Amino acid sequence: MSGFADLIGMVLQGGLATKSAPGRLENALQKSGMDQSDSMLGQILGNLLGNDQQSRGSGDMLGGLINMAKDMFQESQGTSQNPLASGGVGALVGTLFGGGSRSGSALKGAAIGIIASLAMQAFKNLNRKPKGSAVGLMNNELPLGARPPQNQQEEQELEDVSAILLKSMISAAKADGQIDQHEMGKLLNKLKESGADPEMQQFVLEEMQKPLNLDELVQAIPNEAVAAQAYLAALFTIEVDTDAEKQFLNELASRTGLDSEIVNHLHQMVGIA
Repeated sequence: MSGFADLIGMVLQGGLATKSAPGRLENALQKSGMDQSDSMLGQILGNLLGNDQQSRGSGDMLGGLINMAKDMFQESQGTSQNPLASGGVGALVGTLFGGGSRSGSALKGAAIGIIASLAMQAFKNLNRKPKGSAVGLMNNELPLGARPPQNQQEEQELEDVSAILLKSMISAAKADGQIDQHEMGKLLNKLKESGADPEMQQFVLEEMQKPLNLDELVQAIPNEAVAAQAYLAALFTIEVDTDAEKQFLNELASRTGLDSEIVNHLHQMVGIA
């Protein structure tokens, strides 16, 4: 049974990601401290790849994750074959971004784990703790999404945050106009191919069809950590090259309490001036 956490990767693979997303993700990974063996993303990747890959060194892991991320985004743009079809690295790509599964992986919906860790790394780089968050920074505590939920409360929290990120991505895509029927059809076909439950498919369809409602999105965001994740998810969805998209991001940041310091750092991480 799929959940909102799994849907994030499916939506990215389904074509909602901007064409600049591969470069932005590569840039963010390089600036996140991934080359440090004790980094949050290093721990995530180590969990996914296993001990054999970890022994090759964190530099190799960084290159592997960047290449897999590129493959995933290229597949969503029709420039390569479906990476999930052949297993191996393709199956791992699916696990990383929620579009498939890998035997032995404890992480669910790894796309949210990557987004959550990048957002937390931004706060750590600024030597700040996000307001309203209980996650530690200096001890590299993994945020929820980058680690399996430990109880029913955390499972529900993961689903709630995942739903927020999905709404942020879809809202960002609608910032300068409604999502057209072709894009909707392409995304829904991807969800079906990836095994999304009918209820999840209906949720995405309804979110794409209804008018942009920033009030609803903002009210659902509980704290600064989730706000940063929602903002980062939006940066993987839009080019940020229109006034409407820039206004959407400005309002999302200001109304959720993200100050200019963290916003600028998130932009720097993904390589947006």
